Amino acid sequence: MNLLQAPQSVVMIRPHAFCSNPETQGDNAFQTPTPKDVSHKARDEFDAAVSTLRGHGVDVNVFEDFGTRHTPDSVFPNNWFSTHAGGHVALYPMFAKNRQRERRSDVIDMLKRDFRVSDVIDYSGLEHDGLALEGTGAMVLDHIGRIAFVAKSNRADPVVLERFCTHFNYEPIAFDAHDAAGQAIYHTNVLMGIGTDFALVGLDLIPDADRRQTVVDRLEETGREVIALTPWQIDNFAGNAIELTGNSRILALSSRALDALRPEQIDVIERSARPVPLTIPTLESAGGSVRCMIAGIHLTRRPERNAA
Repeated sequence: MNLLQAPQSVVMIRPHAFCSNPETQGDNAFQTPTPKDVSHKARDEFDAAVSTLRGHGVDVNVFEDFGTRHTPDSVFPNNWFSTHAGGHVALYPMFAKNRQRERRSDVIDMLKRDFRVSDVIDYSGLEHDGLALEGTGAMVLDHIGRIAFVAKSNRADPVVLERFCTHFNYEPIAFDAHDAAGQAIYHTNVLMGIGTDFALVGLDLIPDADRRQTVVDRLEETGREVIALTPWQIDNFAGNAIELTGNSRILALSSRALDALRPEQIDVIERSARPVPLTIPTLESAGGSVRCMIAGIHLTRRPERNAA
């Protein structure tokens, strides 16, 4: 089975002090206020999601965040690091000050211990210059076609994007994307998700017809079927999905997202992947969904050493 686009191992961060992040509410239109104490609900949703993914054969590496560093968005680790075939890891500069504290060495240490890591390229120092590129939130990566699709925003600085694409050999395709109120889409991964044989894309949110067609053409060049999502479906996180490999290929997405999809769209997905819904309404109040919660491990696992 081709694992290039759909990793079998992932990292997830278990939240103990979850809340809607006050530092990101200004540019994240998907975010809604949360009551003061919802952390237990968030944790229960997280645990159920992990159990479901493991039940489908996905290797989930869970790390705890006990809230001591005041990191309300830590449940979304895909923004601060990414991994790539060939043993490469990237660390990213984050826009919000409290999100900059989400980076943690124990995750990288685990990757080095259990997987083959040849280098770690650290862009996080660019935060001191006011630059941000929030990982696979800001970029939706086509690992097969080597393309980084990017909705322009304050979370995706073009200077850092160019550096990433040069180091990791991706072609950048950047475009404007706005919601119905004209606000820029804060992260590309709420707009689109790329699987091995299909792609979910909110085409109506890309106002420039030429750029919109470029996105479609480049996805179709690799043989993918493009599933066009409506703005309403995007609002319900239908684009914030990730294809994974477990016992078979699956598409992890929220229950809300799956409910928003039309039967004919689900039919396209089911030709190559099984939709696996995760019920996470509390976690979605922070403005992200299933894709944001999962950092894929696109690395080769080290062989297990025999005990002495």
